[in-house]
Amino acid sequence: MADPILKALIAFALLASLFLSSHASSDVPFIVVHKKATLNRIKSGAERVSVTVDIYNQGTSTAYDVSLADDNWPSDAFDVISGSTSKSWERLDAGGILSHTFELDAKTKGVFSSDPAVVKFRVPTKSALQEAYSTPIIPLDVLADRPPEKKFEWAKRLLAKYGSLISVISIVVLFVYLVATPSKSSAKGSKKKR
Repeated sequence: MADPILKALIAFALLASLFLSSHASSDVPFIVVHKKATLNRIKSGAERVSVTVDIYNQGTSTAYDVSLADDNWPSDAFDVISGSTSKSWERLDAGGILSHTFELDAKTKGVFSSDPAVVKFRVPTKSALQEAYSTPIIPLDVLADRPPEKKFEWAKRLLAKYGSLISVISIVVLFVYLVATPSKSSAKGSKKKR
């Protein structure tokens, strides 16, 4: 009789420890960092890079002392003209989003890819700072020679995108025109009957 009770107690103890350990380990911030960079041509020979870093907390608890560092932009190739490459926040709540944007002025021509941005944060249950790295960016072809857009390129793109729609509308308009206008033979026939 003690054997079934002992098995039930062991099973209960295992389930309780499994539940408590999974609950304790899931009560942490889970930081996801997305970095994106876009090129903006100001004029010929001048281009700016707009960098945005979005930080998401997909975990179940708050991250504290959140700091972003994206110092991978060499000063011989880029000048920071707006914002800064680093930023700090006091906290990032569970389910929250932080965003930081800065703008760079490109000084040299060439293909450039930046290292991931680093986000450091503190978890109350751990003494050491935690780190998260951003997604990589697509290599940027800074100050690349781009061919000028041809005069009627927009018309070609419009026809390629909406060509069948334009054809249908043209046929409908032609049909309405033919139905609505009297023909010459019916106009002559009505004069002869008088």
